[in-house]
Amino acid sequence: MQPEALELLEDFFSQLKYEKRASVHTLKNYQRDLKKLRYFCDKNTIQHWQNIQQSDIRSHIASRHKQGLSASSLQRELSAIRSFFKFLQKQQIISSNPVQHIQAPKGEKKLPKTLDVDQITGFMEAGTNSLLEIRDLAIFELFYSSGLRLSELTALNLESIDLIDKTLVVSQGKGGKSRILPIGSKAISALKKWLVLRQQIIPETESALFISKKGQRLSQRGVQLRLTNWCKNKGLSQHIHPHMLRHSFASHLLESSHDLRAVQELLGHSNISTTQIYTHLDFQHLAEIYDKTHPRAKKN
Repeated sequence: MQPEALELLEDFFSQLKYEKRASVHTLKNYQRDLKKLRYFCDKNTIQHWQNIQQSDIRSHIASRHKQGLSASSLQRELSAIRSFFKFLQKQQIISSNPVQHIQAPKGEKKLPKTLDVDQITGFMEAGTNSLLEIRDLAIFELFYSSGLRLSELTALNLESIDLIDKTLVVSQGKGGKSRILPIGSKAISALKKWLVLRQQIIPETESALFISKKGQRLSQRGVQLRLTNWCKNKGLSQHIHPHMLRHSFASHLLESSHDLRAVQELLGHSNISTTQIYTHLDFQHLAEIYDKTHPRAKKN
């Protein structure tokens, strides 16, 4: 592509980072997705963004679909491309957005997997045998207690939590939004035990709440591996991933409170339609109760 076109791409990334204050995760996704579009343009000798037609975008998305990308991944790529072309419109580089009316293929809607309360109890009360397991339990309790995203949990610092008020502040939430969340008593207890031991391995310069045995901030991949090891070492057959604890938090809270708006706020969803998926989970629970208890629904 022409140097001017590549400069526009860098200008867009700079706007995302400094003006829109997009998270590191979002920025990386946009860079990766638009890099794919750049390759497509190079392959098809498209020299400038002005030369891209709607048919080109359709062809690009179709080729990505043939490569095996899921509907959700294609939607994410289209969102990145759409945002970039909106930026070009505002800069008066293009007069119309070729991505505006293009939709990704619709994928099958899958309900998030959750654990029931008994499974959560068994998972959390499996016992700890080492300093790192005490840390891991504090992580898992906090996931379930406050409904955190994985990226939000690993970004927490010591000053992010207040054990007296039993609250934490998420300052690097999705979309750069911050929110205050409650911390349950079980998580408070687990955190207190971890903070005592944390002093044994932490350099004074490290502010991260959760650190590795080397004294560095625990990575997202590190948390995922520790969760896998926990299940294996505790003899738990079910595969559990970090987001499953967040899903369980949302499902159990909605099941008890039936307050969709409150759950939306706690999860940090900008759109309530994202939270509404948990109403389907709640309905499944109610349907199971109905099947078990209604005189004309019970099986003989």
